[in-house]
Amino acid sequence: MKRREFVNWVGFGVLASSLPVAIAACQSEDTASAPAEGDTATADAAPREDGFAAIGTVADLDAQGSLSDKTFQGEQVAVARNGEAIVAVNSLCTHQGCSVEWDGDASQFSCPCHGSKFNPDGSVAEGPATEPLPSYEAMIEGDQVLVKVG
Repeated sequence: MKRREFVNWVGFGVLASSLPVAIAACQSEDTASAPAEGDTATADAAPREDGFAAIGTVADLDAQGSLSDKTFQGEQVAVARNGEAIVAVNSLCTHQGCSVEWDGDASQFSCPCHGSKFNPDGSVAEGPATEPLPSYEAMIEGDQVLVKVG
């Protein structure tokens, strides 16, 4: 085997072995095929005439402490109980876009990435975030938790 032929085969091998890494790097982390852990499946999330859609059941809300869905009518939504009230917010932190989580002990939404905290109405309780979380109308009807994002 000649040197040029050997170098060509080595170059081809390097290229072929790096191709799967390049493809994996280009793929999105968010896949619509299955809900992420902790997300509530919303197969029946088609909005009613009044704009409300089911995000989950009251039983799930009570058992988990909150409901979240990263693809609820095109938005990332988190729902929680604040006393007797049902609160719903866009769960993307306004600081750098991490998903906030409901902290039932503190009665606020917390961002695990940089420590921002938000009141149940979405307003900023503690930075570094400076903008509030958009809030949505939410209610319980029967055994369903309904949210209106529009």
